[in-house]
Amino acid sequence: MIDIELGAVQERFADIVWAHEPVSSGELVKLCEQELKWKKPTTYTVLRKLCEKGLLQNEGGVVTARISREDFYSKKSEQIVADSYKGSLPAFVAAFISRKDLTEQEADEIRQMIDAFRKGEKP
Repeated sequence: MIDIELGAVQERFADIVWAHEPVSSGELVKLCEQELKWKKPTTYTVLRKLCEKGLLQNEGGVVTARISREDFYSKKSEQIVADSYKGSLPAFVAAFISRKDLTEQEADEIRQMIDAFRKGEKP
């Protein structure tokens, strides 16, 4: 089971891995130094924690994700809907669009997703 509860820093770290995987742990240290201004011990500490959570793996000094970025953020979105909107997707959408105007293009894209769903197609 993968623990999707990540802090902002852990998500940034995971994004670096997703963008560069497979990546050697040494190269990951260099990337984190450049992008996050981290020292080597910080990189290895966060890597170890994300491996423990089941999100990443470090085998033979090569770091890869155990779940894709798309799947992670999909699961995270599902969790937000479940926790904050009692599992109601319509309540989530209503809350979202009450604070942000949709463009015609966005409304059309959402309509197309719903139409595809009704036809049994995956978006």
